Amino acid sequence: MKFDSLGLVDPILKAIAELGFSTATPIQEQAIPVVLSGRDLIGCAQTGTGKPAAFAIPLLQLLS
Repeated sequence: MKFDSLGLVDPILKAIAELGFSTATPIQEQAIPVVLSGRDLIGCAQTGTGKPAAFAIPLLQLLS
């Protein structure tokens, strides 16, 4: 799934694209909409799947 279909604002999407990312990992795809909705979340995924970004990206949007 592309990041632009996860409900992120343009400045965050631009920053993600500038870093060279276009497709979200499964944990990011599932976690980002949940965090953006303000619900609690516990996630489990293998090392290297982007768990920090799954939580940090929507938190940055909520803080902005």
